[in-house]
Amino acid sequence: MEDQTQKPGSAAAVRKVDSKLLEILVCPVTKTTLEYDAKAQELVSPAAKLAYPIRDGIPILLEEEARRLED
Repeated sequence: MEDQTQKPGSAAAVRKVDSKLLEILVCPVTKTTLEYDAKAQELVSPAAKLAYPIRDGIPILLEEEARRLED
């Protein structure tokens, strides 16, 4: 039986986000589409220069929870 308590970022902890969900999710700041970064487990908004975390498979689309992207 495989251990399901892997650390975030480890190969076993990387989850896929449903493609249908990605089609409907937009950045709450700019209302533009988001790019999925599977390795970082983030949804990236290039327009807002923000990366929204995905925790336990749930996208956290709150501006105050997002990581600012460097230029």
